Amino acid sequence: MRLRDRVIVLALLAALLGSVSDAQQVSVTKERNNEERLSFQTHTPWSPRINLNGDVAMSYGIDPSLPGRLESWRLRGYKIQLMTGVAWGEYQDYLYGHFDGKNHWDQAQKDSKGNLVLHGMDVPYISPGKDYGNYLTVGIKRALDAGAEAVYLEEPELWARSGWEDNFKREWKAYYGEDWQAPDSSPDAQYRASKLKYMLYRRALAQIFDFVKDYGQEHGRIIHCYVPTHSLINYANWRIISPESSLINVGADGYIAQIWTGTAREPNYYKGVLKERTFETAFLEYGAMQNLVRASGRRVWYLNDPIEDNPNLDWVDYRTNWESTLTASLLQPEVWRYETMPWPERIFNGTHLAAKDTAGNEKATKVQIPKPYEIELQSVISALGDMKQSDVRWESAGTEGIGILVSDTMMFQRADPVPSDAQLGSFYGLALPLIKRGIPVEPVQIESAGTPGLLSRYKILYLTYEGQKPPQPEFHTALAKWVRAGGSLIVIDDDKDPYNSVREWWNTGLRAYQTPRQHLFTELGIDLNANGLTKVGHGSIIYVPSSPAALSHDAKGDQTIEELGRQAAASVQLSWKETASLVLRRGPYVVAAGLDESDAQSYPYVLRGRFIDLFDSKQAPIVNPEIFPKSRKLLVDLTVAERNGKPHILAAACRIKDVTTSDRALSFHADGIADTTAVVTIFLPKKPGMVRLGGKVMNKGQYHYENHLLHVEFPNSTDEIPVEIDLKG
Repeated sequence: MRLRDRVIVLALLAALLGSVSDAQQVSVTKERNNEERLSFQTHTPWSPRINLNGDVAMSYGIDPSLPGRLESWRLRGYKIQLMTGVAWGEYQDYLYGHFDGKNHWDQAQKDSKGNLVLHGMDVPYISPGKDYGNYLTVGIKRALDAGAEAVYLEEPELWARSGWEDNFKREWKAYYGEDWQAPDSSPDAQYRASKLKYMLYRRALAQIFDFVKDYGQEHGRIIHCYVPTHSLINYANWRIISPESSLINVGADGYIAQIWTGTAREPNYYKGVLKERTFETAFLEYGAMQNLVRASGRRVWYLNDPIEDNPNLDWVDYRTNWESTLTASLLQPEVWRYETMPWPERIFNGTHLAAKDTAGNEKATKVQIPKPYEIELQSVISALGDMKQSDVRWESAGTEGIGILVSDTMMFQRADPVPSDAQLGSFYGLALPLIKRGIPVEPVQIESAGTPGLLSRYKILYLTYEGQKPPQPEFHTALAKWVRAGGSLIVIDDDKDPYNSVREWWNTGLRAYQTPRQHLFTELGIDLNANGLTKVGHGSIIYVPSSPAALSHDAKGDQTIEELGRQAAASVQLSWKETASLVLRRGPYVVAAGLDESDAQSYPYVLRGRFIDLFDSKQAPIVNPEIFPKSRKLLVDLTVAERNGKPHILAAACRIKDVTTSDRALSFHADGIADTTAVVTIFLPKKPGMVRLGGKVMNKGQYHYENHLLHVEFPNSTDEIPVEIDLKG
């Protein structure tokens, strides 16, 4: 159990019982360990510079070195699990026929010009045949035999531009019972190609999930299967097809939401301006992944990456954007599990550009991670392990209960001959005007909408079929029921999407609708062209025949979205509120983001009281911090500490274990990343008598006490260091 979980529980028990027994300590530790709150992925064995605060080490790849790598992490006390790529990897033995005697290069994805779609030299993206799943199970069995406790199958991806490989042509014939058509020959061919791609990785993963579950049953073990995946929003933006929401139905126990600077800085249009909006994009991406598992109750971890895949950026860029994506992830109140980083070896051992000089020129030399950033990362990781809090509430936010309906089919319309809006304006044209006004809008998965109770959390839903389509008619039944029960549906669609004509359920058999919107209106019992607001049961529908993508390019398009929202809110007696900041309390933590490009006149937002900002490597206390545009804050509220009144740890740039308190002393063990500095801030009602580090009394110049806060710094060690604080003064 990390940091404040143990401290809070111990403090409560001490207040009730006067002390904490060893049995209670073990029970609390076991609970935290089973929850697997913090994880990371790496291809290397344990080493001093990647001695991370975490519960789970996910060893990457299924090559023969895997058992040894797993064992190195197990010996250091981590739960050992496997992550491997599904769509790509060092799988040359399969491609060249060394696995089963058959050459499988015909499963390498190809574009219309016959070019391979590659992840690296000799590493193509795979268009999976049935035998590919069998191949992957061999390497996965190696991990399970070595003791891996869970399996993560990363990034099942087929590119929208692929579909010319021989295997795909065979699969087309088998799936559709007709000869292959070039995906770029018509909207119908592109849509059908995307549906098939969606199925292929769904099938491959189901094969592997079944194998893992059977293995677990045979060996008396429960082995979970998870899928690390980008968000639907990013996959659609990057023109990739992946099974996304359907994986829950074929055995996935949950997801890692792979959102980081690289996905979130993708430029989008708002008020006609194209630029990076890292925080807002990340907020929407994380929200989409939270909604994906909400209907199933499965687990989700949020990934953060302190750098990104682009090696040519400087440390200031990495740090600034990481703070934005991290803040966005913490503003999703239902999630408290995190993959703290991928590839820690490239973060703590790699080199990148230093900050640009005052003239704006890049310094030619590359340097290792700055020392303050090392400290900040470790402080934040400790806090991430403590985000499961009972007191979670918005302190500054606009109207809640608003969602935007999204479907996996958003990925099906992204390539020639008529790809949907290049910057995904059909989605961002609806979403950005809301988030920019401080409304914590949520993407709502259409495929899950029929789940009992899922839609009831929303009072207003925005919907368009520009850029996406409803996969099943049952969605309209569920949506109509929600409207009649008191919801307000805003439909923005000009019916001009060429994919309205693809061969699908709304225009085949007994149905002869020109667009899926017309079928929805029939389900609602209203005129097919009922513009404006129409009451339906206890709710309402507002229809505007416009293009959301066009609105994203319009300097005043955001006002249309706002006005429709206000109108919908009034129709269902919902108060409409806008703010220029998002501030969420999570127990003693306060997460805050100031919004730029906002018309709300509420700057600065002032947080009253004393706080520690965990984005400050010094952990220095601040009074009444102000939230301005682009502010990003992760704060510890010292008022909560003072209200508790008991000595306890507030922040730690290291891993804290074995916390014990008595009338005489507070003690704990600390370890961390080699060659970094541990910074620990502790609430003490009165000045300590002495502080011992590793059994030796620290000089008073090595720690600082002021206003009930003890600040201690010492070199981190990969071996646990005992720290003891005399409370008697």
